[in-house]
Amino acid sequence: MSACMACGACCACFRVDFAVYELDDMGGTVPSGLAVEVNGSTARMRGTDHVPIRCAALTGTVGEQVGCGIYEWRPSPCREFEEGSDACHRARSRHGLPQLKENLA
Repeated sequence: MSACMACGACCACFRVDFAVYELDDMGGTVPSGLAVEVNGSTARMRGTDHVPIRCAALTGTVGEQVGCGIYEWRPSPCREFEEGSDACHRARSRHGLPQLKENLA
């Protein structure tokens, strides 16, 4: 099991902005109902601009067991986020989770 499936800290830590063209009603795959338009060219995942941050697509309990309700259709920032990256470690730290060990595979 990926460490991400037991974490989810990134989904409850960062604002997720992406091009409106990634929305399904604009020809993309991200469900429009889970995003809000920021301006004419940018959309944001619902819940990622509130405090506490928690993406509307996140299911489960951060730090225990989580999932993404739209994993196959998630926006590019989520697809590009890397397990074990500096941003990953910052998110885990903010949720009181230890850093991941080297050689995750």
